Amino acid sequence: MAMDDDRLRFSRRIQFLFLAWLRRSRSGRIEFIRRFGYKDISKATEGFRKVIYSNYHGSAYRAKFKGGEVALVKELNALDLGRERFDEEVQLLGRLRHRHLLTLRGFCIGRKRLLVFDNIENGSLKDHLNDPLKTPLNWKTRIQIAIGVAAALEYLLIFSSNDAQIYDVSVNSCNIMLDENFAPKISDIRVNRHPKNHPKAIHDSCSEGSCADEECGNVIFQLGVLMLELITGQSSDRQGNDLIEWVQDSCIANSIDKMIDPDLGNNYSSRELQKVLAVARLCIKTRYEPPSFSITHVYRYLQKKIDVAA
Repeated sequence: MAMDDDRLRFSRRIQFLFLAWLRRSRSGRIEFIRRFGYKDISKATEGFRKVIYSNYHGSAYRAKFKGGEVALVKELNALDLGRERFDEEVQLLGRLRHRHLLTLRGFCIGRKRLLVFDNIENGSLKDHLNDPLKTPLNWKTRIQIAIGVAAALEYLLIFSSNDAQIYDVSVNSCNIMLDENFAPKISDIRVNRHPKNHPKAIHDSCSEGSCADEECGNVIFQLGVLMLELITGQSSDRQGNDLIEWVQDSCIANSIDKMIDPDLGNNYSSRELQKVLAVARLCIKTRYEPPSFSITHVYRYLQKKIDVAA
């Protein structure tokens, strides 16, 4: 039995190293990213007034260009982000290709450092959970969003990094965008500016089935909060503390029915709900203790136990 476990770990390690090498070997200079004019972006965002979300790293705006294309424009706050650094950011973000990540389409180096990402026709997940004028998301769509986000996180944490740069990501209903088919797209991805100080063991540990690194645990925690948002229809503030406290309240914990978003009615699978809620609770525990599982575990479990595909 011990020998079988050793073989399994060795096999996973070889697979991880091969995929990492393959990713690096395919990386190259991205030539097709478009340069936008500052005036065009200012007009498309109505003078940068159409804010989708804002955080320490910068603000994101909804932009509608000529021809009707709806995009997300991100303003970078980093004061020391000179031209060379910005070009590097564009190149590294431009390499990311996943069906559940917003694709970088262009940039602008006018008065602001701006990045332009692809279609966000249906806005943010938070819009659909909170705006009474929008059609409520059904159960199948919500589960597909959870699985899709987990798939994108696996891609970022395991396959997209190399020894020189590491991608950081933030996950919540504000920065999960929905395309025309309501497929989720993570929008808040950044290039780590201090890769030498970043613990590289995150990728090794995730590949081997555990995820003891603080950064990895934080991402798993954020995924857990997102799943609670999808179940309850409540968006979280204070880094998820308010939603977690509400879910763990003694009056609610004894009755799952009190937690369910009323917009779902009775149109959901109780069996699936129980499984997703159990995973979410495991994920939010990683705020206080290192997880014994990885994003890959969460993604594969949801794929296997839930009857919808990502």
